[in-house]
Amino acid sequence: MPTLPTLTLPQARQLSLFTQGLALPKPTAAGPGDLSRVIRQIHALQMDTISVVARAHLHILYSRLGSFNPAWLEQLHQQGQLFEYFAHAVCLLPIEDYPLYRAVMLHKFHGWKNIRDWGEEHQPLVAEILELIRANGAVKSAEFKREGSRGAWWDWKVEKVALEYLYYRGDLMIAERQGFQRVYQLRERVLPNWDDSQAPSYQDALRRLVLKAVQTLGIAREDWAADYFYLPKPEVYPLLRALKDEGRLLEVKLEQPGQKPYYLHPDNAGLLVEALANRLSPNQTHILSPFDPLISHRGRTRLLFNFDYNIECYTPAPNRKFGYFALPILHDDQLVGRLDAKAWRKQRLLEVIKLYLEPGVFPSLELAASLATTLREYATWQKLDTVQIRWSDPPAFADMLNQRLS
Repeated sequence: MPTLPTLTLPQARQLSLFTQGLALPKPTAAGPGDLSRVIRQIHALQMDTISVVARAHLHILYSRLGSFNPAWLEQLHQQGQLFEYFAHAVCLLPIEDYPLYRAVMLHKFHGWKNIRDWGEEHQPLVAEILELIRANGAVKSAEFKREGSRGAWWDWKVEKVALEYLYYRGDLMIAERQGFQRVYQLRERVLPNWDDSQAPSYQDALRRLVLKAVQTLGIAREDWAADYFYLPKPEVYPLLRALKDEGRLLEVKLEQPGQKPYYLHPDNAGLLVEALANRLSPNQTHILSPFDPLISHRGRTRLLFNFDYNIECYTPAPNRKFGYFALPILHDDQLVGRLDAKAWRKQRLLEVIKLYLEPGVFPSLELAASLATTLREYATWQKLDTVQIRWSDPPAFADMLNQRLS
């Protein structure tokens, strides 16, 4: 039996940073085509409503592209190059992947079980909403003014719950976003040339999604591959082994005793050779979104980066350790710290409320210089003029950063 290639943890991190698009310098001037390229590289651009500094989908793109016009993303959506659906949470996805997600929709309800149950129990209202859109055109949930009974999710109106049910079922699509509000439209009006006969089988769609997940992750354990698109683990685990037996995936090892198998996409075999020879050397400094695909699987983040990370905005304020919305700091091939930041638009100020370096990370002049440059560029992207570090651990690091920022 041939010996499997064995990666050290640094080599695995470096490989992942290249496949995730975070290892090389940002382009000098990004254009709309660069946005499409990045979304196709990571396969799913996660969206989120929280906007303390920048919304997740814009932040994820910025980490790979630098400054760009946010309007380009909505233009790509409206032009039909992207569609919005539930992948790793709600994401913008390449339109060529729509058949895969439609196959999943047709196989089983792709979304929360409780909203599926709600929709099945409220079919008259669901049919009414569908007919209203058919007769009057696209709608936003804000257009429904009904008072009275509301849904169980975030105090939603029942009409909003019905819209979401139809969206998950695939009858409706998101035609565009207006001020981050979804505009719901009939699928046949968003994709007039689509016919469900074009959808592959569910098993074929599952295979292709698993291959995309492994390709993007660099190396993938079975749970990482399943969770990248929220795919069912009991189906994904044997599929990974089958794909390896077919030669569609390669098996590699990580220098960790007792670990499960790891898989690598053949398209990344060249990067594997470079990683094993220690010729991959990421040298960028990034402030990451909490929803960046590099760190979205918290167990993977702990194993590869020795970085224990949770978003504390959902934690009661007295119990928070690092702040409301602490952003991980990537330096070279390590997650070296996190910072809790807020954009004050009127004052044109990026305030770093607290900054923590990880235990064992030395506050070197090189790290301070790199992070100061990254913070200045990050603020400029958000049209902010000034960056102020209020507090840091270790304390002297705030002074080092503020001197360079001034």
